[in-house]
Amino acid sequence: MNHKVVFNVLAKDAVNAKELVAAAGDRVLVGVMVKNFSNVEAAIDQVELFKRHNIPVSVGLGDGDPAMWKKVADVSAKTNPQHINQVFPAAGYTLGRITQQGFSGTIVNALIEPSGTPGEVYISTGANSSGYKEKVSCDLAASMLAEIGVHSVKFYPINGDKRLDEVAEMAKASSKAGLKVFEPTGGINMENVHRIVQTCIENGAEMVIPHLYTSLVNKETSKTEVEKIEQLVSMEWNLN
Repeated sequence: MNHKVVFNVLAKDAVNAKELVAAAGDRVLVGVMVKNFSNVEAAIDQVELFKRHNIPVSVGLGDGDPAMWKKVADVSAKTNPQHINQVFPAAGYTLGRITQQGFSGTIVNALIEPSGTPGEVYISTGANSSGYKEKVSCDLAASMLAEIGVHSVKFYPINGDKRLDEVAEMAKASSKAGLKVFEPTGGINMENVHRIVQTCIENGAEMVIPHLYTSLVNKETSKTEVEKIEQLVSMEWNLN
């Protein structure tokens, strides 16, 4: 994935996912949320089905549920997806698991939560640590990820474009620490995605992966709408 902006989306099934990839190529990642599966094996089957159809897969927790962290790691270690979503405390563990398997090229992110104060965040996004709300600087958070080789910050929830000042500070710190990928998530839709992505780019992100989920889904068919994906990939940003 060498593109500046890649979209992380959902699909109703493999047929819908193939439609999205046909429209967007490698500018789309299709999420498989482990929370939606009764066990690890069922989630592995879904990822492998998608991969057989050349669908780039993003293994996710499901609603950012930190209790799913081990399931994400187990599924990822068996399937080598293109992209992995993980809570901050387990990101290094997950990267270690896939590295041990000999996998390369997979983007592993770590979930960081806005605190309400620009420049300060919560890294306590794990199953137990999420009960503690103690702020750290964006610089510290990014530095901790960079020193263990994690590739990306997933910044969630950003509440659409209501926290752009916080997005800017976290993106800036990530870039300074050498993290090339930034993933804004939460409340992103067709109306605000351009402004959010532009904010990330202006503050140093080399690749932006906005997560757009239900805002792209047709409520009647439960399918992600191909027309919206086509609109997304046609958007242009000021990359200077």
